[in-house]
Amino acid sequence: MRTNLNFSPLFRSTIGFDRVFDLLENANRAPSFESWPPYDIVRTSEDSYRITMAVAGFSESELNITHQPNLLIVTGNKPEDEGEYLHRGLTGTSFERRFELADHVKVAKAALQHGLLTITLVREVPEEMKPRKISIKASESAGESKQIEGGKQAA
Repeated sequence: MRTNLNFSPLFRSTIGFDRVFDLLENANRAPSFESWPPYDIVRTSEDSYRITMAVAGFSESELNITHQPNLLIVTGNKPEDEGEYLHRGLTGTSFERRFELADHVKVAKAALQHGLLTITLVREVPEEMKPRKISIKASESAGESKQIEGGKQAA
């Protein structure tokens, strides 16, 4: 079942969420049928996440992790084995998996152990982006109005 959502009412009260709306609209257009390699995404705390991918048979040199703004790309390139397979139960083919990341999410570390690739992500919001309280100052003369200097007229 395909549902086209109308986000126009949200545009009246939101600013700067264009990327989110684009992601939601594109999610239905390009469904992903690729299911290999299997992976888990875990939220380990309020500002940290962990992606675990099952990449059995891949070595560190055959895996590549690329972090671009708002995008994490994990690729695995396995050279073709020589010989004739009588049965192939282990996939072991090259792959590319893309993960859309929120703003300010960075890759903290990556490790490969026992055929599991673990990528730790951390959201690091810069100080200038964190919420801050704005003080309101009372005007010095509440009863008086100030006149703003007007333009001079030519004679």
